[in-house]
Amino acid sequence: MKGLDTKMKLQVLVSTMHQNDFSIIDKMNLKSNTIIINQCSRNEYSEYEDENMQVKMYSFNERGIGLSRNNALMRSNADICLLADDDVIYNDGYGTLIIEAFENNPNADIIMFNVPSLNMNRVGSLNNKKEHRVNYTNFMRYGAVRIAFRRESVIKANVYFSLLFGGGAKYSSGEDTLFINDCLKKGLKIYTSASQIGIVKQESSTWFNGYNKKYFFDKGVFFKLLSNKWSIFLIIQFAIRKYSLYKNDTGLKEAIKYMLDGRRSIITKAD
Repeated sequence: MKGLDTKMKLQVLVSTMHQNDFSIIDKMNLKSNTIIINQCSRNEYSEYEDENMQVKMYSFNERGIGLSRNNALMRSNADICLLADDDVIYNDGYGTLIIEAFENNPNADIIMFNVPSLNMNRVGSLNNKKEHRVNYTNFMRYGAVRIAFRRESVIKANVYFSLLFGGGAKYSSGEDTLFINDCLKKGLKIYTSASQIGIVKQESSTWFNGYNKKYFFDKGVFFKLLSNKWSIFLIIQFAIRKYSLYKNDTGLKEAIKYMLDGRRSIITKAD
């Protein structure tokens, strides 16, 4: 595997489960230094190294995507970190594209790259067609596997992933959006890149079990924690905007009710 010859170092932070060997390296086409957090039924450390890359695998008997990403972040030591799930397949040269993007934009603390999904039912937003600033009007469209960041910037801002949301946690998805929101609150500068660094399969989900009562209840909790001030507006717009996706499972009024129930279950300080 060809390594990266650059002064700025990249480290991929992979969240995965039930790995028994390092076959994930070839599966994901990893060609840069990597930290793998392997949630399974044991606690151990193992390492793979060749002349071009070092892969550290930490196996923990624990669950939760936020916990996994925090464990990787705390153990990282590179200049640039790239968040990853185990269903991502990287393009050859992904490391060079990422490093060059940060070298060309020294103001960027975080850059969102294109990682299109092969699952048409999971496709969120369109790919970035050009570089632009990410702000409060557009930050909710970016998932974790698109995020690369300057490690020092995130550490200094004291931003970590919520342990409440995502696969293996109490509530369903949203940990990546909360992470980006916290970065914006701390003043970190976030940009997009038009470069595609890989694809993501998204064949299955560890948290999505249909548009049921829990799904909407959890969304209400999520919106309340995202913004106490704007949570009701976010709930209503979400219910209307996504109606075509869930109309065969839940009615519009029921979806709003369940989200409001979730919102009421959480007490937060005013924004």
